[in-house]
Amino acid sequence: MAERSSIFDMIGPVMIGPSSSHTAGVVRIALAAIRILGAVPTHATVTFYNSFARTYEGHGSDRAIVAGLLGFPTDDVRIRDAFSHAEQAGLQYVFQSVGNASTMHPNTIRLQLRDERSGRGVEVVGQSRGGGVIRIVEVDGFPSDFSASLHTLIVDADDRQGSIAFIASVIAHDDCNIATMFVSRKGKNEVARQFIEMDSSIKPITLEYLRQLSWVHHVTYIPTID
Repeated sequence: MAERSSIFDMIGPVMIGPSSSHTAGVVRIALAAIRILGAVPTHATVTFYNSFARTYEGHGSDRAIVAGLLGFPTDDVRIRDAFSHAEQAGLQYVFQSVGNASTMHPNTIRLQLRDERSGRGVEVVGQSRGGGVIRIVEVDGFPSDFSASLHTLIVDADDRQGSIAFIASVIAHDDCNIATMFVSRKGKNEVARQFIEMDSSIKPITLEYLRQLSWVHHVTYIPTID
């Protein structure tokens, strides 16, 4: 299916420069990653691929990714001084670059994040598509496909008959309309991961109900990232 862009995608977001791909999109990838992690990380390994690998320093993508990891929005003036803010926050980070990854989108970033306070970690791969638009294409080795521009639910559950339909019905009873759903699994009858984009927010009581199901292992809710 061909991707469609709105006039707002072409104009681009309100942001700190120099470009929507190298700044706003990069910040949004990091914001999505820390919401999946559930915290601002204490340690981050950032790998820039292809075009990003060659330009991330000159175009400020290094500052943008650190700013997003700190939770700064795309129009936050603190982006320019993200490195000093990271030092104050105790965020340790390492940059890596891979200049020739032919199977990857030109503007791809891999984030390996760790929060020592909770012991949690996450690995997220995101693409900056231009105009501040992003796609999260992998989470912890599970292929994914969501933009973080809609309310997003990530559900890890047993790969059992009827589980997808049941979760969809629970969301529908909350008056949430499902915009897209992407289901990924590493093997038959293993844990499956559902990435569900919704047009509206989901109630806390619905999230709690899903988390209490014996065959559901983990539920992450990501509100819309502006």
